[in-house]
Amino acid sequence: MKHLYLNLKRFDVPTEYGGVNRIAPIEKWGSYIVENTQEALKVYDPAEVEFVQYFPEAHLLNAAAAQCENSPVQVGCQSVYRMNTAVGGNFGAFTTNRPASAMAAMGVTSTIIGHCEERNDKNGILAEAGVTDPDAVNRLLNQEIRLAIAQGMTVLYCIGEKSEEQDRWQEVLRAQLEIGLDGVDVSKVVIGYEPVWSIGPGKTPADKPYITKIARFIKEVIPGIDVVYGGGLKTDNAEMLASIEEIDGGLIALTRFSGEIGFYPDEYIEIIRTYLGE
Repeated sequence: MKHLYLNLKRFDVPTEYGGVNRIAPIEKWGSYIVENTQEALKVYDPAEVEFVQYFPEAHLLNAAAAQCENSPVQVGCQSVYRMNTAVGGNFGAFTTNRPASAMAAMGVTSTIIGHCEERNDKNGILAEAGVTDPDAVNRLLNQEIRLAIAQGMTVLYCIGEKSEEQDRWQEVLRAQLEIGLDGVDVSKVVIGYEPVWSIGPGKTPADKPYITKIARFIKEVIPGIDVVYGGGLKTDNAEMLASIEEIDGGLIALTRFSGEIGFYPDEYIEIIRTYLGE
């Protein structure tokens, strides 16, 4: 099965506030994206390809409400908290955090966990607290993954190595996989591989042999798991990624990287068509 994910991060912020949103008023942004993508995605067999769109929390209700009958679009959230509510247990204040139960109640069916930006945030907090254990973040992410799955969600679990970790990439990725997925039902998980060292302006993108090598390694460590490219599925790399047998899809974010930079639904659809060879 192929998995085409969309990480909408903070692309809702209007340009007058320093963001990249030029497509819809902020109160309609989530519904606009679902409404302007789901019909075009109906041509694909849901048994062969799935489409998940990860929204900032403020837009989940509008996005879920915009889903038509038998919509091919799944609405996802951007990670969940490492604690959750429970019937007969904690009713869940969890101030400022995002418990899985609250997300499920909003119509969320999937979540993205372990994105490099989430890892950086957690590492920064732990560093301030004097924690130097390199596996601490993986253990925290494991708690999030377990609770998301227990709440009925699927998980896109992101892993990847930084530039200073490239000489020991196998050690780094193995720890992220084995600790992050310890005790987890991996049938509910897809791995998103992010070559962190190659992401960003001025950096050299990971090439086909490197991505293939990593995808094979991941599938050796966790047999049977699907792997998507999390370094950014775009128009200019879609055909290359589609040619890698070991890659089962990709994670799309921005669709336009020059001029009026941002996310545009018609360009998102074009990336998908290019990747799937339509």
